[in-house]
Amino acid sequence: MGTKRFEIRPLAMEDWNNATALIWRVFLRCNASDYEQEGIESFLNFISDEHLKQFCRLQEFEMFGAYLGQRLIGACMIRGGSHISLLFIETEWQGQGVGRSFIEYVSSQVFGRGKDALTVNAAPFAREFYLKMGFRQTREEQLKEGIRYFPMVLSPRGYVGMDHPI
Repeated sequence: MGTKRFEIRPLAMEDWNNATALIWRVFLRCNASDYEQEGIESFLNFISDEHLKQFCRLQEFEMFGAYLGQRLIGACMIRGGSHISLLFIETEWQGQGVGRSFIEYVSSQVFGRGKDALTVNAAPFAREFYLKMGFRQTREEQLKEGIRYFPMVLSPRGYVGMDHPI
């Protein structure tokens, strides 16, 4: 698998349903065991919300896909111009450079617009990945609507520290 080339590009709106299905499938396989039922339901409600789709359609949120030919193997959403809201990779493609490619692509977009930080609320499952990508944890683990996460930041200027405002 790792020898095949994939491409990161803006998600075509006709791929929306495939992207949310991929996100939900990967969430259930990789993340759900870290959450109580409330968190699982909160996550499903978030990705199922028609407003989310509309925000992407209006380009208030940016959605990107990792494509192997026409096959969608990963999805990433940026909100507020500098916050990774979703980043999910098909399980068989995890560890194959797709996540790293998303971070490189998105950070070049964000920093190219003059933003000074890229933030994420990393799920427990993804925390180590983001640390390897150069993100720094800015606060202790948080819990909101049943969702556990670690606030993190990536800055082009290096380490930001635990007191970086999100």
